[in-house]
Amino acid sequence: MSIAEEFRSRNFSIYGQWTGVLCIVLCFALGIANIFHLGLLILFSVICLVCSFIILFIEIPLLLRICPTSSSFDAFIRRFETNYMRAAIYLIMSIIQWLSLLSAVSSLIAAAVVLLVAALFYALAGVKGQGFAASKTLGGHGVAQMIV
Repeated sequence: MSIAEEFRSRNFSIYGQWTGVLCIVLCFALGIANIFHLGLLILFSVICLVCSFIILFIEIPLLLRICPTSSSFDAFIRRFETNYMRAAIYLIMSIIQWLSLLSAVSSLIAAAVVLLVAALFYALAGVKGQGFAASKTLGGHGVAQMIV
């Protein structure tokens, strides 16, 4: 299945996964860009950087097989295999970035918005009863098993 076919499938979990990939790039870039500010904003930018790596392992399951990680980290990441759990983690990450506005107005608001959109996509997939469908392009359904 190509990327275009995945988007035409109207499965909101696919949309959530690709929005999650956008979140990886955005959280990493904005985390680095805002880490040079003074005050409490440094904490939120570090959290944003950490979120980018967590999302990386959540959205690209192939990395759990390639990268040497601990069993406790693997168990933590495997909790987010359903649409509702992914919606919850994205919502929590979004709320944390929205709270950064209490410290100072910065570009971290863009990360908060995109994280919220990803949470909404996964929540819609759960509400519509769509099963989680991992993108084959990102290492889902069979690609990870071919490596081992």
